[in-house]
Amino acid sequence: MDKTSIVENMYAKFGEIFGSDCGAELFFSPGRVNLIGEHTDHEGGYVFPCAIDFGIYALAQKNTGKSLRLYSMNFDGDYHSPFEISFSDISAKLTGSRSWVNYPIGVADVLMKHGYKFTSGIDILYYGNLPDGAGLSSSAALEVLTTKIFSELSGFGIDGVKAALYSQEAENNFVGMHCGIMDQFAVSMGRKNNAVLLNCSTLEYSYAPLELGNYKIVITNSNVPHSLVGSEYNLRRQQCENALSDIQKVKKISCLCDLSLDELDEYSYSVKDPVNLRRAYHAVSENVRALRASDALKAGDLAMFGRLMNASHVSLRDNYSVTVPELDTLASLAWEFEGVIGSRMTGGGFGGCTVSIVESGRVKAFIDEIGAEYERLTGRKASFYKTGITDGAGRIKT
Repeated sequence: MDKTSIVENMYAKFGEIFGSDCGAELFFSPGRVNLIGEHTDHEGGYVFPCAIDFGIYALAQKNTGKSLRLYSMNFDGDYHSPFEISFSDISAKLTGSRSWVNYPIGVADVLMKHGYKFTSGIDILYYGNLPDGAGLSSSAALEVLTTKIFSELSGFGIDGVKAALYSQEAENNFVGMHCGIMDQFAVSMGRKNNAVLLNCSTLEYSYAPLELGNYKIVITNSNVPHSLVGSEYNLRRQQCENALSDIQKVKKISCLCDLSLDELDEYSYSVKDPVNLRRAYHAVSENVRALRASDALKAGDLAMFGRLMNASHVSLRDNYSVTVPELDTLASLAWEFEGVIGSRMTGGGFGGCTVSIVESGRVKAFIDEIGAEYERLTGRKASFYKTGITDGAGRIKT
């Protein structure tokens, strides 16, 4: 559906579910794709994401009660009423068919713990066009979107950086996913036609224009869904923490990405477990690649940028072990395709998507040929998304 159809359907559904839409305001939060710098955010390194024009829309308005009422057009098709909870009753993560509500109620829980007071109830209806489980940060989009809604409707005045931090806290402490800051920061602080170079240790950031010339960003969904909370993501993070702890016994550092590759080689003897060392090697080498990739884009060296993307995928496959055969197949097919300058998995891994930089005139052939070969090799159908780069989450005019 186009934006106009989406909004019209949402207003109709809002009136059906909540009884009135006379005061409902429209918000949007983008998903994100990370161009390079994967699994460095929780190690204090650099990432280089951008906000994409697929995401989550919401209609929201105050209600006369003291409760939070939530409805998703994506997940609540079997329900004819919203999920409702009093702000004073939010205490623990919920289970069951409406477990998606943990993300928005987790945000409410975090904000209240930081001293924000809700003086009225709020109704929110969500609709997203991000593919579920694709690794394009639907959870971060939902969290940041809800934070922005709460801030706007309740007059909290939460800025973009704080919105990202509160959203990350909700995912870490309420949902139970120990993610870094990248996803929430990208969807909160994205800028149209720019990527964000973010130092995840200091939160210093800068924007780099995405001048791709005759190339387009194409996201390919492997349609292998992932559930990071239930996957080995938290184990990978623990393995990096174990490596860091070992190195800190012989070298004063605060995070793995404080190290250069030469320093990691120098102190590698201190890491007891070779698996933990491979995880650390990925984090440190990927941090270097992120910085070099940003420089390459700024210099207009797309060929170098593409080579760094490819090397990133290899490290994610061999050192961090978060790819799956389907992602490796998509990357390999893209590397062999004339008109692709670089391709890699993006997101947490264990399923999800690849991101490729494809010559504009070859995009249709890329979709047709790689789609057919991927299905032949894996038995799965891939989904393709040509994406633009958009602004971060906030209120939008209807």
